[in-house]
Amino acid sequence: MNEAEVMKARKGKKIKTTFIRPKKKKHAVLNALVTVSGAAFIMYCLSSIVITQSEISEKKQELAVLTEKAEKLEDENDEYQSILSEEDEREFMERYAIEVLGYAYPNERRFYDTTGN
Repeated sequence: MNEAEVMKARKGKKIKTTFIRPKKKKHAVLNALVTVSGAAFIMYCLSSIVITQSEISEKKQELAVLTEKAEKLEDENDEYQSILSEEDEREFMERYAIEVLGYAYPNERRFYDTTGN
């Protein structure tokens, strides 16, 4: 019943009045749904950005470590190249055997300081 019909009916008769709940508008529900989904999307985007930034910083640290390791390996490679390019390989082998491996000639005597000073 609309308002005009209610007013006509009230003129001559007593009508029991009841409160009619207004129907929820479809637009209000849709607006709420869009708002909630929009907020969820924004939260997802923000969390994705934070996670991506942390992964980038981890990868930068890994890159720094790998770069340092590569530099050390390049230095070692240069050292090996200089060893291979030496003309007198026998001299290098003797020096390496004496200094690094602790070898000595059969008639050579070596004296070591064992006092610890």
